[in-house]
Amino acid sequence: MFNTTVIEALAAADVPAFYDEDQSLLIAHAADVPQDRAPLGEHVVIQPRDRDGGGYFAVAWEPDGLADYLEIADVYETSGTDVDLCARAVAEWFTTPRPSAGGVLLVALAEWGITAHTDGIGMSYAIPVDPSTPEADIRNRPHLSVGDRNPSVEHVPAAHTGWTLFLHDENGEPVGDPLYISGDGGPVDCDRDSAAVAEAIADFLTSPAH
Repeated sequence: MFNTTVIEALAAADVPAFYDEDQSLLIAHAADVPQDRAPLGEHVVIQPRDRDGGGYFAVAWEPDGLADYLEIADVYETSGTDVDLCARAVAEWFTTPRPSAGGVLLVALAEWGITAHTDGIGMSYAIPVDPSTPEADIRNRPHLSVGDRNPSVEHVPAAHTGWTLFLHDENGEPVGDPLYISGDGGPVDCDRDSAAVAEAIADFLTSPAH
């Protein structure tokens, strides 16, 4: 039942998938890749997340060149029952160019004229409190940091689990509780959440106190 439900949801999202009897795995792959070639390239394996067969866990893999496979990333994980959201995450994974939650956030910030600076490893963004702060010194000066509960910002939007926003002091250290936090570990609508945290950042930066 699990395999049938997931394959039908993936088909509705225009993602081909099949159950590999030899490996006992449900495999999704790019639309331009024939089924018999799917395990030879990048593909996504979807399995139940919980021991009772509930939830969804989608992981991207690719051959390592040594007759084995290398795990690329967790594409989607939830104990929830929304198979369509899982299918959407897999569809986004195979989209070219691949969308990201961080990309959605950057667009939302740009609507307020705000530029965020990456940490170079895809974990968070930094926004200086003083816009004249040199880029190389932003994380050592008062700034706001935005991260995802995931915790990467590079996962696909459908796998977004909520933004967290912290203020950092003149030494770059976090201060107090989050200025904004959303989600409880499960999927959160990335568009709405990004718009909300972008507005919170804009409000903070334009407050007379700052």
